[in-house]
Amino acid sequence: MISSAKVTPLVNNPDRLERRLKEIPAEPGVYLMRDGSDRILYIGKSKKLRSRVRSYFRNTQPLSPRIAMMVRQVAEIEFIVTDTEAEALALEANLVKQHQPYFNVLLKDDKKYPYICITWSEDYPRIFITRKRNLRKEKDRYYGPYVDVGLLRSTLHLLKQIFPQRQRPRPLFKDRPCLNYDIGRCPGVCQQLVSPQEYRHTVQKIAMVFQGRTGELIDILTQTMEQASESLNFELAAKIRDQIKGLNALSADQKVALPDDTVSRDAIALAADANQACIQLFQIRAGRLVGRLGFFAEVPSGGIELGAILQRVLEDHYQTVDAVEIPSEILVQHELTDTDLLADWLSERKGRKVTILVPQRQTKAELIEMVERNAKYELERTQKLADRNSQAMQDLAAILDLPDLPHRIEGYDISHIHGANPVASQVVFINGTQAKQHYRHYKIKNPTVTIGHSDDFASLAEVIRRRFRQYKDVGAGLTDTISPQTDNLTLPALPRKQGISDDFPDLIMIDGGKGQLSAVVAVLQDMNLLDKVRVVSLAKQREEIFLPGESFPLPTDAEQPGVQLLRRLRDEAHRFAVSFHRKQRSETLRRSRLDEIPGLGFARQKQLLAYFRSIDYIREASVQQLAQVPGIGSRLAEDIYTYFHP
Repeated sequence: MISSAKVTPLVNNPDRLERRLKEIPAEPGVYLMRDGSDRILYIGKSKKLRSRVRSYFRNTQPLSPRIAMMVRQVAEIEFIVTDTEAEALALEANLVKQHQPYFNVLLKDDKKYPYICITWSEDYPRIFITRKRNLRKEKDRYYGPYVDVGLLRSTLHLLKQIFPQRQRPRPLFKDRPCLNYDIGRCPGVCQQLVSPQEYRHTVQKIAMVFQGRTGELIDILTQTMEQASESLNFELAAKIRDQIKGLNALSADQKVALPDDTVSRDAIALAADANQACIQLFQIRAGRLVGRLGFFAEVPSGGIELGAILQRVLEDHYQTVDAVEIPSEILVQHELTDTDLLADWLSERKGRKVTILVPQRQTKAELIEMVERNAKYELERTQKLADRNSQAMQDLAAILDLPDLPHRIEGYDISHIHGANPVASQVVFINGTQAKQHYRHYKIKNPTVTIGHSDDFASLAEVIRRRFRQYKDVGAGLTDTISPQTDNLTLPALPRKQGISDDFPDLIMIDGGKGQLSAVVAVLQDMNLLDKVRVVSLAKQREEIFLPGESFPLPTDAEQPGVQLLRRLRDEAHRFAVSFHRKQRSETLRRSRLDEIPGLGFARQKQLLAYFRSIDYIREASVQQLAQVPGIGSRLAEDIYTYFHP
């Protein structure tokens, strides 16, 4: 039980409220509303802090039921003054991400939609698709998130054909480029046959496509093509002509009927249910739809203003884009909560006026309706998937007699060939869907597991012990806490289990039968964790579920939603284990020839492979090249060369 000194809400102490309001300056900045337990309820920003904060406590000011509920709980108001409104907007966004206040609009960090990443922090930037936006390197740039994954992949594939760029993450050969260089698909990055400046210039052209500046890029290439033609450089002119033709193919059949197609604009709309809002943002440049981005926001109990959701999405999106990507006009479905501040900030960044408006009729209103319609389709699709997962988790909870729905489920499997290269996998499902960012694999370290002698029971026991060793003996200190409740509102609860982090599972599934399950149960019991987590096993032959201490499987149907969920988890654990085992086996096979060389131990083998990357490079190396490897002397270099060239 958590206890803390309560502070009287400000609405119940008018004198203290008035004194506090007078202390707030009429300058731009950020304000933080706290309740009597010192919890942050809301974080906002304003051009004039005093006016904005005072507006919450005016009797004549109409407030939504949700905001009125918040105001009744405010016991303290903090503020941070900034020099400009732009600084206030950026600071508010950072604080909201850090503290996740209950009454703020919170965007979901959804892994469903992918991004395009360009690693400008490297001399030769890489371009790839990712579902994780890692912002630790400031120079790296992320574009998205994109809704149409298939279109994104085809676009990136076509761009690799239009502009020569690195095609492989690692070089195929040590001393020469691969076939991609010979056919003009790669400028020879692996052998540094192109300078970093020249290659970055090519990547900048590719980035213009994801910035929605394809038309501008075509104009630049057209001018370059004409100049090359006038200089009688017809080979270069033909190459640029093909690039222009490929870029035109990217935007084919994407014309949006608007009367003033010279204006760049974004159109944003949403569809919401009781739990979440699906937001779509269409990027329209020169009358063409060049990008379709998707976002999700949580809708807390009591509802929230739709304009506030759109405001948060636009602020979050435009903070991560370059100034050239900001459009001249933004069409919104609902009136924003602070249109002037956002418009002024965007105008300042872009260097010219940015207009934000809610279209009421004619073509622009029809465009917003089209965006809203797409948002509804995406929300319905997401709801169907969520309903399926919810039904499966409810059925699984009923089958296993769980007190709550299993939020985090972990699955484990072992993979080897007669004891060779034994490995294990840990896969994680959160709310019924894959959470690949939490996957892990293990190399089995048990010395008794060798070629020709496998022991899945001991291997599983080792993996479970390594996975939960940080939680050993914390079970005795586990207590539940109570969520503070105010005005029929339950704020987010404190951790249910003290001493256990959020990555502690609600359910563990073992791929196997009673023997595998017994081995895992013994480990958890020894670590005092068996009564803190449920563990089951799923046998392959009849899809039977076994519980600890039970001789017979549970009476279930293989087609039940809960059983199907466990099957998906089991199959994913098996796939992940087998893929890692194959990787380890291939590395072992690569090293097997080096084992035959006298005097070449495991440490020197690692140094050779780290230097030459593969056996093929080592075989082709000269004695002098081999001797350059740290730890490889001239005599051992001669022995290695003689082995490959008898």
